[in-house]
Amino acid sequence: MSDSTRPASAIILAAGIGRRLGEAQEGPKILLQFGGQTLLSRHLDALDYNGVTKVSITVGHCRELVEAEVARLGWSDRVSFVPNPRYREGSLVSLHVQAEMLRAGQPVLLMDGDVLYDHRMLASLVSAAGENILLLDREIEPGDEPVKICFQGEKIVDFRKRPEHAHDRHGESVGFFRFSAATASALADRCASYVGQGRTELEYEEAIRDLILAEPDRFRAADVTSLPWVEIDFPDDVSRAREEILPQLIAA
Repeated sequence: MSDSTRPASAIILAAGIGRRLGEAQEGPKILLQFGGQTLLSRHLDALDYNGVTKVSITVGHCRELVEAEVARLGWSDRVSFVPNPRYREGSLVSLHVQAEMLRAGQPVLLMDGDVLYDHRMLASLVSAAGENILLLDREIEPGDEPVKICFQGEKIVDFRKRPEHAHDRHGESVGFFRFSAATASALADRCASYVGQGRTELEYEEAIRDLILAEPDRFRAADVTSLPWVEIDFPDDVSRAREEILPQLIAA
């Protein structure tokens, strides 16, 4: 990948309440600690290692705690915060408020804040060949909770928790993406359209899905099945992160 197409900026979505964790977490999930390090700290370390020098974080619930952690980590000069006052609605709104970054005319990474992962995943995302990249784990858990990347042959034909289009295989989306400048701008437009229609209950994946279905040849998936990761939504995910995923990260 040339320097002109290598992303130097990233968006992290970290505005939600994390209500499904119940009493397991009072503040933002991105401040959960694993091995004495917050998820936010791990994100910033991985981004720094991969040459990403500008980070924009969507904040909402307990935003002052996220801002304080960024200051403690010494990243205040490289991180900006975009408030989402409607953080109790769908995550599409949290992406919509990042319109300025999406329309900045540069490739950009998009990341869920509530993921504990091997840093090599980010390297795969940054270096993968193709215009727009999704990270794929083929070892998907059953049920409607995982967002599924669906294929017909090598072409991505759907991207949803409950796919509608016929496909011959699927895997789970990690929740990390790389978009070209043109696609990022189109994504901002799509989010704005949904918000304008009052569809603020939607998750951001729906806007990405629209772009994939419109021009599937512009999207590819990078397979990271061999690398450990977990998205943290429920108390059991916290236990799995600490007992199963973290030891693998330490060993790596």
